[in-house]
Amino acid sequence: MKSTIPFIKTASTADTITIWWDEPDGIPAAGTEYAVFLNGRPALTTRKTHCTVTGLTARMTYAVTVTSEYGEAKCKATTREHAERIDVSAPPFNACGDGKTLNTAALQAAFDSCGSGQCVYIPRGVFLTGALRMHSGMELYLEEGAVLQGTNDPKDYLPLIHSRFEGIEQDCYASLLNLGELNRTAPYNCRDVLIYGKGTIASGGAELAKAVIRTERVRLSAYLASLGDKIKECEHKDTIPGRMRPRLINMSNCQNVRISGLTLANGASWNMHFIYSDKILTDNCVFKSEGVWNGDGWDPDSSTNCTIFGCKFYTGDDSVAIKSGKNPEGNVINRPTEHIRIFDCSCAYGHGITIGSEISGGINDVRIWDCDMSASMQGIEIKATKKRGGYVRNVQVRNCQLSRLQMHSVGYNDDGVPAEYPPVFEDCSFRNLVITGRMLDHERHWHDCAAIDFRGFDIDSFEARNILVRDVELSYPEGTGAVQTLTVQSCRGVSLENITCR
Repeated sequence: MKSTIPFIKTASTADTITIWWDEPDGIPAAGTEYAVFLNGRPALTTRKTHCTVTGLTARMTYAVTVTSEYGEAKCKATTREHAERIDVSAPPFNACGDGKTLNTAALQAAFDSCGSGQCVYIPRGVFLTGALRMHSGMELYLEEGAVLQGTNDPKDYLPLIHSRFEGIEQDCYASLLNLGELNRTAPYNCRDVLIYGKGTIASGGAELAKAVIRTERVRLSAYLASLGDKIKECEHKDTIPGRMRPRLINMSNCQNVRISGLTLANGASWNMHFIYSDKILTDNCVFKSEGVWNGDGWDPDSSTNCTIFGCKFYTGDDSVAIKSGKNPEGNVINRPTEHIRIFDCSCAYGHGITIGSEISGGINDVRIWDCDMSASMQGIEIKATKKRGGYVRNVQVRNCQLSRLQMHSVGYNDDGVPAEYPPVFEDCSFRNLVITGRMLDHERHWHDCAAIDFRGFDIDSFEARNILVRDVELSYPEGTGAVQTLTVQSCRGVSLENITCR
């Protein structure tokens, strides 16, 4: 019996509808063709599980149908109204896109004035700014050639905001764009935001990061000295002062936010971080953070129903990093990250897709397909420390190209009071993969590595369990001489089926 296409989802602008759907169960062969219809008329065909139909009428409801040999799915989608533009370069705001003038006050005034049916419009030019705050119902559009450019001065990211970094709630420097207020016991307080266009949102990158760390190292000098040898539990000598760094875009207690079509570059730490949030959609964006320590791309943190597709990563750290808090606080808050979809994404360099190491609230139902992480350091990696607690379960990866596939314990980022029990890795499947056993480091040098490395926790009842690996080709570029290796330790119920070497 043929499977059916899972229900489809849509997002719209005034003249486009973007449509996406999960890969059907039954794992279709690469290149399955889908036909998309609007109001019963053919709109396009695609071999991906997403598409965008353009040239539509504003405020119009369309019947959407997606069909393939695996069945069909239907829904309705309504385009947005044409919003009234608020041009930040025009009176009364008069922001200057010369790359030199600090426009924080002018841009914030434009943001604050944006009401229902309006859109803040950034024209071509480089608009230098500090931290900005967005609100519910807001629309922000960046024209091609427009750059919303954050400074590299920490003072421009004050006052501090309450946030979460590496699983611990704390005050941090404000991000370039800030949405919502962090409150783990409160409902969503920022909703229905659209950030899109053809331009760039960028911040101060490594220079801003270094400046924050210098400032915080002085402020925290007595505390850092009091830690003595315990500071060695941290990943890096700058870990603690570095936790104050701003992100590029920070979302807290947000729901229904879309970021589309943009280049997102050079946060001082992570580019997109969303905490206690729901329905965050990111599509057709480029992430850049080369040379930024901890320069992650897209980080869902104790968040649900979040989706990313059609994105390219050039990152200094993880392309995607899925998190849910760190012991002991993360175990107490106990908010999992669930229902994450990652597809049609590729990595030019960076660490690839990681789950952890902050998993104390649990991570469940992650689906990854049609991604190319072969030019990455870690490929796809599920990781935690022994003391973390929490779990990772129901991860499905299929139809991907990887440098390597890992599920293991790590020794870094290990500060914090241990949880009562070690973490659990369970009920995961990896199918229809090509794995090279060759990883790309930060200096763009290639190295041989284990193609598959599964290592649970060497404690009874905490082995990795119920793991399926099926239809995997171990392959490497001709002439490299790479040797594929497969490691399985401290695991229970691992099924390896049809693993071939070429």
